[in-house]
Formats: sequence, structure tokens, C-alpha cells
Amino acid sequence: MIKQPKVSIVIPVYNGANYLRQAIESALRQTYENIEIIIVNDGSNDLGATEEIALSFGEKVRYFSKPNGGVASALNKAIKEMSGEYFSWLSHDDLYYPEKIAYQINATNEEPNKKTIFYGNFSVFSDNPELVIEKKIASVPPEHFRYSLTIKNELHGCTLLIPKAAFDDCGLFDESLRTTQDYDLWFRMACKYRFVHLPKLLVKARHHAEQGSVKMNQIAIRECDDLLANFVSDLTKEEIILSTKSSISVSYAMLAASMQYRGFTKARECASKLALKHLGKGQKLNDIKAGVILLRIRYIDFFISCLRKIFLQFR
Repeated sequence: MIKQPKVSIVIPVYNGANYLRQAIESALRQTYENIEIIIVNDGSNDLGATEEIALSFGEKVRYFSKPNGGVASALNKAIKEMSGEYFSWLSHDDLYYPEKIAYQINATNEEPNKKTIFYGNFSVFSDNPELVIEKKIASVPPEHFRYSLTIKNELHGCTLLIPKAAFDDCGLFDESLRTTQDYDLWFRMACKYRFVHLPKLLVKARHHAEQGSVKMNQIAIRECDDLLANFVSDLTKEEIILSTKSSISVSYAMLAASMQYRGFTKARECASKLALKHLGKGQKLNDIKAGVILLRIRYIDFFISCLRKIFLQFR
């Protein structure tokens, strides 16, 4: 017998009157029937516009309102209220493809290991949901997932389908984080759960000037730098070497170069120090390779500092 567990589609929203209706309608159009839709209004101050839209759907949704505390607090509120066996996040400005839930539940029914979290591909649009750009994520083995999460910023949290039990095992979203609460939790969950990629478009992500990642850009950069520095420190030597197929000194040097390229200073310094710490503990050829990578990073720093000094002279 095919199992049809209940799935809780969770929509956190703050001042979302422009897009909320479309998001809810995309959840209601799911081909999978055993769902509940939970909307958490995170203290919107738009004169009741967001609440009016949510309540217009009546008993088709479960509606909660709370003081403003950030998206992590809204998600945590929904997790505590949900009655489904699985959690699926839908941002108030994004859309689901109609078969999103059905496709993932079918995958869970075929997966013997129930400590599995499925994620997939997504598309991006601005004004017209029919005009999208597809974003296909490369599949990585579950044992490489934490390393991949560290060097790439391509996973879309709304494509995930998460067993409710995972929150009991790994905790909730960190409410002190404003923009990185999702990656922080996925990294923690990956210690106990397998993350498996499904090569299927599941979400349409809307890009617009009012979204949190744009409005809180400076906070996002700082939080990402702190988060990635923690990721670099928390990765085990075994999973780093397994992912890179290189020596540990070279691997850390490569991580440092990746962070340099992405502009994350704290994470780069963390990886550089770990690379230097492991020099002399392997083959000399690998140490030389790691040293060259680190030298290039330092040279870039020196070059940038020189340009800044030249620029200041002519201001």
C-alpha cells in the first residue's frame, strides 16, 4: 500500500500583500491531496492587508499571527503547530510547481532510509511566473553534502521536504540569525540525515527588490561570513578529504581560495590557518601546492591594498 502521509506547507509572511495570494494558490494547486497549509503572519504592519488575504482563504488554511521576530521565529511557530509528518517551506513570494509535494512523497516511499531529506531544482522569475530561468543543482552524494553546502550557495530551502522528526533530532531554526537560519539548520541536520537531490524543478523563486536578502544585504554578508567560518571549522578531516580527493593541507587551502573569491574574509582566514596548521604533515609536493594557493591569496590581498593606497593618493 502506498503511504500518503500528511505534509504541512508552511508560509511565513511579513508585509506580504503583494505576493501572498499567489503563493497560497500555488500550494492549493498541489496534485498531492493530504496537505495542510499553515500561514504565520510575523507581525506585519501593513494595516491588515496581509492578514486580510490570508483569512480570505477560510478553512483552506490554518492562520497564526505573532509579534515580529524574523523568519526563523515564524518557521519555528509553524513547526510547533504543524500536524503533518513532513515539513515543506514556501516563502510568501515564491511559488510551487503543482507536482512538488507528490514527487517528493513518491521519493520518500521508495527510500528505505527514513532519515532522508529530499531537495531539488528551482527556477527564477521576476514579474511573469511563466518566464523563468531554470537553476539546475549538481547532485552530490549525501556524504559530500556538508562540504558542498560550504563551498556553494545554490540550495533553495523551499525545495526541501523534511521529516517532522528531524526537528526533534536536530533542533529548530536559530532565531538569532536573520538571513542564514536555513543553511545553519541544513548543516546541522546533515550530521544525522541524508540529503538527497532530486533532478526535478520544484519551486519558482521570485526575484524582487523587496525580498529580505536584498533589503538586508549587509547583514546577510556578515552572517554568511560567520556561518561559513563555522562550517569550515566544523567539517571533519574525513569528509573534506572524501569530497576533495586531495591532502588536508591542500583541501583547506582550496577552501581558503574559495572564500577569498566569494568575498568572505573571516571564513578565508579560518581556512588559511587550518591549511598552515597542517603543512608538514603530509607529502612535500602537497605542501608546496597548498603553499602556492595560500601565496596567491596573500598576493591578491597585497595587490588590493596597493590599489587602495594609490586611489587614496588621487582623491
